[in-house]
Amino acid sequence: MEDPAPGRSGAELQIILATVLRTWPSFRLTSLAPRAQAVVTVKPDRMHGILAGNLHPPRRSTPPGVAMGADHQIAFFLRESARPEPERRAAALKGLGRIGRGDHAGVLVGAAGDPDPRVRAAAALALGRLGIPAAGRDVLPLLMGDADPDVRRRASVAAVRLGLDGPAVTGAFARLLSDPDHHMRINALDGLTALGVPGDAIALAALLGDPDFTVWGRARTLLYTCREDPAVRAELIRAARRCTGAARARALEWLPERCTEQLLDSLLTGLHDPSPAVRIEAARRLFHVEQQQVQDKLAAVLRSEEHPEAAAGLLRGLGGRGDDRVTEPAVRWLRDPVAGPSAARALGTVDSGTAAAHLREALSDETLSPRTRAAAAAAIGTAGRWDAVWLLLSLLDDPDDEIRAGVLDGLETRVENGLRPWERHPVAWALAEHLATDEKHVWRTRNALDGLAQALPDVRRLADNAPSGEVLAAALSLLDGDDPDNEHTRHDLRRFLRGLDDPHEAVRYQAVLGLQRWAQATGSLPPDSGRTRDRLTALTEDTSPRLRQAATRLLGVADSGPP
Repeated sequence: MEDPAPGRSGAELQIILATVLRTWPSFRLTSLAPRAQAVVTVKPDRMHGILAGNLHPPRRSTPPGVAMGADHQIAFFLRESARPEPERRAAALKGLGRIGRGDHAGVLVGAAGDPDPRVRAAAALALGRLGIPAAGRDVLPLLMGDADPDVRRRASVAAVRLGLDGPAVTGAFARLLSDPDHHMRINALDGLTALGVPGDAIALAALLGDPDFTVWGRARTLLYTCREDPAVRAELIRAARRCTGAARARALEWLPERCTEQLLDSLLTGLHDPSPAVRIEAARRLFHVEQQQVQDKLAAVLRSEEHPEAAAGLLRGLGGRGDDRVTEPAVRWLRDPVAGPSAARALGTVDSGTAAAHLREALSDETLSPRTRAAAAAAIGTAGRWDAVWLLLSLLDDPDDEIRAGVLDGLETRVENGLRPWERHPVAWALAEHLATDEKHVWRTRNALDGLAQALPDVRRLADNAPSGEVLAAALSLLDGDDPDNEHTRHDLRRFLRGLDDPHEAVRYQAVLGLQRWAQATGSLPPDSGRTRDRLTALTEDTSPRLRQAATRLLGVADSGPP
C-alpha cells in the first residue's frame, strides 16, 4: 500500500514555533542560589514529530508540569483548521487526526470539501489516522475520485486502513484500477484483496499487462483469489484470446489446462503473435494437444522462429515429445547462449547419428557457454550411445561446476537406464572417488551412485572414514538396511547406530532413515534396542524438524511389529 511521508511546509513550521513560544514558560532565579534558566533547542527533525501531533517540547529539556495538555493542543488545532491559509488548515487537520477524538470527526469530514487539494488530502489522511470507520464511510469513496492524485492516494490508503467495505467503497477501488498513477493501482488492488472481490473484472485482467511487477503481481494474486467468479473466468478467457503482449501471455499462463481446447484456434494464431511471450505460452499449451496437425504447426514454427527464448520453449516441448524434426533447428540454435542448452537437451532425445555428433562436438567445444556444454553432457547420457560413458567420465573432474553437474546428471541417467556390463565397474569406481572429492556436488554424485552395487565396497569405506559430514551422510544413504540375512547389512547397521551420535544433522538423519529400512523389513529395532530406543527418543526432541519427524516415524514402525 502506497503512503509516502508528507512534506513539511513553511506554514506548518510557523505553527510549531508559534505554539512553542506561546506555551513555553519563563523561569526566575531563586533567592537561595543562582540557577541557569532551562534552554530549549528544537531541532528540525523534532519539528516533524511535533507537527505530527505531539506538540510537547523535548522531554529531556522540559521542566515538569509545563507541557501543553491534549485538550489545549486540540483547541489549538481546531482554531488553526479555520484559518484562511490552506497550509495552516492542512497542518492542523493532520495534527487533529493524530490526537483528536470521535467528536472531532465532523471537522475532518467537513474539510473533505475544502477547495484546496492540500486540505482535502490532509482530511483524508486524518480520517485514516483517527481510526473511526463510520466517519470515513461516506466521504472517503468520494475523495478516491478526486481530481488531485495526492487526494486520491491519501483517501485510498485511509479506506484500506479503516477496513471500509460496501458498494461505494468497492466501486471507488474498482475505478482506481485504471488510474494513471501506479500508486493508486497498487492501493486499489490492496483494498480489493482485503475485501476479497475483483471490483472490475475487465480492468483487473488488463492489469496483467502492467509493466510494474508490484501491480501485475498483485493483480494475478487477486485473480486467483476470485477465480471462481464467473465474470473473472470469462474475462480471462477473453484476455487470452484478444489482449496483446504481456496481458495475453499472463492470461494464457494463468488459465488451467482444461481451457486449452476452447482456446485452440486462438492458440494457433498466437504462435505468430508479435510478442515472444505470447508465442511461448501458446506453444506451451499446444505441446499437450494430441493432434498431428497441431504438432506439424509447432515444428513449422520452430523452423522459422528467430527469438531465442521462444525457440528454447519450442525446442523443450518438441524435444520432450521425441520429435525428430527438432534436429536441424537444434543444431542451428546450439551456439546461442539462451537457446543453446535447450537445443542440446533436444538433440539428446532424438535417435540420430547427426545429433550425437553435434553433441560430442558441443561437449568438447570450450567456446560454448558452460550451461550449453553441461546440457550437452546430460543429453549424451540421455542418448546413451556406445561412447556416452567414456565421454562423460573424461570430464568428471572438469574445473567448471556447471559442466561437472551436467556430467553427473548424464551418468545418473546412464545408471538408471542400465549400464553395459563392462561399464559398471569403471563408473562405480570413478563416482565413488568423486563423492569424496567434489564438495560442490556431493548429493548429485550420490544420486548417480544410487543403484550401482559395484560401488558399495568403496561407499562403505567412505561411511567409515569420510572426509566430511556431508559425504558421510551421502554414503550412509546408499547403504543397505533391509536384508537381515546379509552380512554386509549387519555391518551397515552398526554404521547407522554409530551415526545417531554424529555431530552433523545430515548424518543423524540418514542414520535414522537407514534404521527405518531395517525396521520396515524386520518390524523391530536392531539388537541392543534399549539404548537405541533411548537415543531415538532423544532425537524426537532434536532441533531439526525433519530429524524429529524421522525418529518419531521410526519408533512407530518398530512398535507396529513385523510387516
